[in-house]
Amino acid sequence: MTPAQFVAGLPKAELHMHIEGSIEPALFLQLARRNGVAIRWQTEDELREAYRFTDLQDFLNLYYDGCRVLVQPEDFHDVTRDYLRRAHADRVLHAEMFLGVQGHTSRGVPLAAVMEGVFGAMDAAQAEDGISSGLIVVVQRHRSEDEALALLEELHPWYDRLLGFGLGGAEVGNPPSKFTEFFRRCRERGFKVVAHAGEEGPAAYVREAVELLQVQRLDHGNACLDDPALVAQLVQRRIPLTVCPLSNLKLRLVPSMAAHPLRRLMDAGLCVTVNSDDPSYFGGYVNDNYLACQEALGLGRDDLASLALNSFEAAFITPEQRSAAVRAVDAWVALARGEQQAAA
Repeated sequence: MTPAQFVAGLPKAELHMHIEGSIEPALFLQLARRNGVAIRWQTEDELREAYRFTDLQDFLNLYYDGCRVLVQPEDFHDVTRDYLRRAHADRVLHAEMFLGVQGHTSRGVPLAAVMEGVFGAMDAAQAEDGISSGLIVVVQRHRSEDEALALLEELHPWYDRLLGFGLGGAEVGNPPSKFTEFFRRCRERGFKVVAHAGEEGPAAYVREAVELLQVQRLDHGNACLDDPALVAQLVQRRIPLTVCPLSNLKLRLVPSMAAHPLRRLMDAGLCVTVNSDDPSYFGGYVNDNYLACQEALGLGRDDLASLALNSFEAAFITPEQRSAAVRAVDAWVALARGEQQAAA
């Protein structure tokens, strides 16, 4: 069994993926035509050529521009369903997806259109493919905390469906401490809380996310390595990191995959998971990220299986779901080991 075959069959969860970042060029153009939205590109090749970024802000400018093609409930349904179908093909058993609601409501899209479209796709994926999923609404850190608090109240009709809240967007100049009260209220209402920190921001932002926002999971978190005491705290408290290797490479946060800190994060004893972030923009879904790390960092099957097990440990799922997922991973590893022994 080749590494690609092992990764393809390895059960896993994906915990860091932005729905708006999974619009493939063909669907992007289709939605633009459907909604009469004027865009700068006419072909899939032209659009792919635009996916060359110099930094996070450069990417976000295109990302927010691309969101304009999402207008109707069926648009949000189609994008979400396409991603979950692709994730199922990568043997993702459970996905937790980010949605940047403010980027849609601020341009006049009704909140109900966004939420109903996404939740309808999640229900369809569960019924048709058996993949479970959860939705985490991400507030944009360049906006004010008051705007985030208003959104929290506006989302009340969907509280029973929402998994949690997160924090995303360009880090520089927007520390997690800006949203301390918002996260307090989210926790008070019983929601799971996560935050992007330590992607382009410093270790101090990771510490703020942990100590002030009291997050249960860190999105990215790479910069924690600059603060050994913080690393020790994350290891001791078993706070997971949702690392996105190809995203880091595409945004030039690392010079090469060989230089990616994933191996160092693992060796430090952290609960690290591998995810795709914005797969259509960054040229790789979750299995592509696993394979890129395997090839560049020399990860063996045990390492890959450990990352998959971490993903289920870090997921906001029931103990029954977690136990079943662990059994599935163990069964796949045993099958691969048996094939290897038979071939020896």
